[in-house]
This record gives sequence, structure tokens and C-alpha cells, in this order.
Amino acid sequence: ALIVLLVAFQAQADTVEIERRDTVVFDLDGGPVTDPELWNPFMPGRRLVHGLHQALVEPLFILNYETGEIEPWLGQSMTPNKTFDVWTLKLRPGIKWSDGEDFNADDVVFSVNMLKKAPDFVYIYSDNLNNWVESVEKVDDLTVQFNLKRSYTRFQLEFWSVKIWTTPSIVPEHIWRDKDPLTFKNYDPEKGWPVFTGPYKLSSISKTEFVYVRDENWWGAQSGWKPLPRPKQLIWRWTGSVQKRAKAMERNELDNILDISLALLLELKRSNKNIISHFQDLPYAWIPDPCVRSLELNHTVAPWNNKHMRWALNYAINRDEILAFTYQGTTIPARHFFPSYPPMNRYVDLLEEASLYRRYPLLEHSLEKARKIIEDQGYQLNKNGYYSKDGNELSISITTHAGFLEKQRIAKTMVEQLKRVGIKASTHNEPATTWYENFRRGRFEARIGWHACGSVNEPWASMDTFNTRWFKPSGELTGRHQNAWRWSGKAADHFSALVDQISPLPLGDKNIDKLYVLAMELWLGELPIIPIVQARKFMPFNTTYWKDWPTADNNYIHPPTWWQSTHKIIHMLEPIKN
Repeated sequence: ALIVLLVAFQAQADTVEIERRDTVVFDLDGGPVTDPELWNPFMPGRRLVHGLHQALVEPLFILNYETGEIEPWLGQSMTPNKTFDVWTLKLRPGIKWSDGEDFNADDVVFSVNMLKKAPDFVYIYSDNLNNWVESVEKVDDLTVQFNLKRSYTRFQLEFWSVKIWTTPSIVPEHIWRDKDPLTFKNYDPEKGWPVFTGPYKLSSISKTEFVYVRDENWWGAQSGWKPLPRPKQLIWRWTGSVQKRAKAMERNELDNILDISLALLLELKRSNKNIISHFQDLPYAWIPDPCVRSLELNHTVAPWNNKHMRWALNYAINRDEILAFTYQGTTIPARHFFPSYPPMNRYVDLLEEASLYRRYPLLEHSLEKARKIIEDQGYQLNKNGYYSKDGNELSISITTHAGFLEKQRIAKTMVEQLKRVGIKASTHNEPATTWYENFRRGRFEARIGWHACGSVNEPWASMDTFNTRWFKPSGELTGRHQNAWRWSGKAADHFSALVDQISPLPLGDKNIDKLYVLAMELWLGELPIIPIVQARKFMPFNTTYWKDWPTADNNYIHPPTWWQSTHKIIHMLEPIKN
């Protein structure tokens, strides 16, 4: 009888649910997850934003946009030699994987070498690591030495500091050493997989909901580095359309929500007094996200491989109309592919001073100029009101990510604008995995994207995304930020050579400005992609259950919860005492 009672008691304990007041529920960015059993952060089709890199995979360092500091996490320090071609990483002592094994230099060396050996990974860092890292070696259990092929002043910033969105994931050698990283799904609940170092363990999965429970034995608390985070449970949940997600937040079923309109934001704030925005008044949103929204073109698809036709598209686009429809005036047009942070605005101003925007009026909307360019290329208007040549109507198909309403609105407005000028434009959505795969294999004509991302405090990173060094023929896989537009030719090669001259220069070097202006003169003449607007994000938080969300008034870190820097946000959250 005692045994029966004990078994019954244990069964009841196992089914006790963690209370809502101990749970943080995040809006799942980008829609449902196609393969919820894929927990390999490198495989094609993988997702990261459903909690994988916010709850499980901890970074070495985190760049804090608000302070400008690179904050240590798994890493304690990373220092270069005098020539910036050898970097030494010191790991924090006491780190353990969630299965109790030690995290050490062997895991870092193994992970980097695994990425270097697989240049066809979907992972965005493989080619880049091969480009920069000659070798990586263990000095002792807590020390790793990176030997670079050449001087790289930005090595820690670019690779290991969550500069934008994520960093290369370090994986446990004792689990991965005999696995094929191109096929290993890293999911087996009976074995406790996935195994990472984060303060949470995966509890349950579906295509629309992922549940994590706090690891009471997390290394950070055991070693005395940080206390356990206060939330006992984290959930990433997709609840459907933006209207359904807003209703869920109004009912306190979500603690944050992404990609909503100004009208919905204001309605939420009216209907639920506990909902806050980044700014409590205009502009309400976090501005800017570091990734400018652009019309991105495939340079292997005619006629958009013709720079004149790209400039025709630019003149046909009315950015003010896009701002009004998509953003209700809460952001600004993009005069560059750089985000409008103060350090980057200085570089854009250099182009103004050099009169380059007078020669290349990027923000000008002119149907007359657009039509003249098109007609100069041999097109004539047909009876349908569209330009045609050799019996073929001038058309363009713009693809968008199915999970992102903001980009779909840009595309919808743009389609109508291009039709007005005589281009038979259309748009369609693609699921996240398909959209990314098609981009990186060159299976698209045009898209609303943001993949010139990179620069937040200096110009080289974003400029290098256009480097012809990354060029691959259509069908072959590129990195997501490695010239997937397949820009090529003499001007592109000359631009790339100038970018390569900037690369070894220390941040703030006086020679960068001149090289940058020369390179951008070539870029503006070619217009490989068309910057449209500075990104902004309405990211309201719900303070019914949790406080200390990052806002303009509580700016301990930047607020995007789909980034790996979310680790810091989770550790800062405090429960509301009812």
C-alpha cells in the first residue's frame, strides 16, 4: 500500500504545471517551425528564434548596444596580439553542459574545426571562419588560441559578441564528435538532447509552441557567477495572425509581441494598462533595428542584372508612401544600407559632403526618370499598360517571408508603385525555410530583405556582404550575408578590393574614410540592392506578470527578444508581486 501511495504521489508531482506567474511567454518570431525536432543550429532548415539561442545556447560575449561594451558571458576575455592576427580566448571557470560534463577549450576547438571542415553548411559563419581562421588550438582547459590568416581587428566583435542576432554555436564534443553535422538533428528526449549550457532545458515541442523549464543545477548559479533566472518556465508560442497575437497579449497570454502595426499597439495600450512600449509616446518603437529593409535583386536574372534597370526601379519607388502605409510615419527613409546609428550617420554624411547623392539621388521618386530609363533600354508600352520588349512584358516577382507582416506590407505597396510605371509586378509569400534557401541558392528574382546587415559602429561589415569574394554561381549555397545577390563585374571587383583594404585597418583609422567614399561611389553607380526604409520594431511588453523589460527608460540592453542577447533580458526579469 505504501508503494502504491508513493507511486501515486510521484505521478501527481510529475503532472503539476508551473504557474503562469512563474512563466514568461514569448511571441514566436517568423511563424510556425517546420521541423520542431531539428535542434542542430547548423543544418539547413534550422530555426534559432524559438528559444534555441535565447534559452539554451549561450554566447561567449554580448555586445550591449546601450553601453557600447562587449560583456563577457561564457568567455571572460578575448585579447589580440599587436598585429591582430592571433587572438586568445579565456573561458569562465566552472561552466558545465546541461548533462553535467565540463565545458572547456576542447569544445570550442572542436566546434570551430567542425564548422571549418563543412563550408557548405547553411550556417552563416562557416565560409567566414575559413576565410579568417588558419587554425585554432587549445592552450589549456580554459584557454583557446585563434591563429588568423591575416590581421583582423574585428574578430571578437564580428564572430563572438552577438553583434547582430546570433554567434557561432559551441556544441559539446562528447556528443557531437561521432555525428554528421549535416544530418544530426540533436534531438532525443530520452538522452536529454539537446544539450547546451543555458539555464533552461527543453521540455516539450510542437510546430507552434516550445516549452523550457529552468535547470536548477545550471552552472552559472552553481559556480556563483549569476543567480538562477527568476522565471521557472519559458514558452515561445505562435498564436496565428497578428490580430490573434494581439488579442492573446490583451488577455495576458503573451508577455511580448513582435511586428504589429501602430494602430494595434495603441489599441493594446488602451485595452490593457500593463502593456508598455519602448518609448511610451511617439515614436513608440525601437528605432532602428540594425537591418535596413531593402528591395534585393538577383543579379543573374535579366533585366535586373542591368544597373540602369535597377535605377529605374529606384526612381519608381515612393518611399514616403511606403512609410505611410507600412509604418504610419514612425520611421524614416533609408539613404544607405547602414542603420541610422550616430556612428554610421557620420559615414553617410561623408557621401553628402562628396556630392555623391547629388550624382546618385537615391531618395528621389520620379516616374518620368524611371520611364525614360526603361524606354532607353528598348522597352515600349503595350496595350495592357506594361512595358514590353521582343514580345515579353517587363515583370518582376517580389518574394517575402511568410512570417513577417512588415515586409509583406512593403512589398504590397511597392507592387502597386511599379505597376504605375509600367512594370508588371507581383508578390508572394514563402515559408521561412524555403525563403532563406531560395535566397542563398539564387532561386529568386527580387525580395524584400535585410541582408546587408552587419555595420553598427563601423562601415566594413555591411560593405563586405557585397564582396565578390563570396560570389557563387546560382544553385550553390552562399552565406546569408555573403553576396547572395550575386553582384559581379568590374565595378563590383573594384569595390571589393577597396573593402579588402579597409579590413585590416583598426577601428577609427584615418584612412578608412577615403577608401569608404571611393567604394561607395562605385556602389551607388551600380545600386546592387535598393535601400527602402530604416527598420523599426514595435515590441510591446506585458508587465502583468514580469517587470524590468528593456525600454528607453530602462535601457540596460537593446530589446529584441529574437536575438541571442535575450539571455541578459531573461536574467534581468523580476516577477510582479501580487
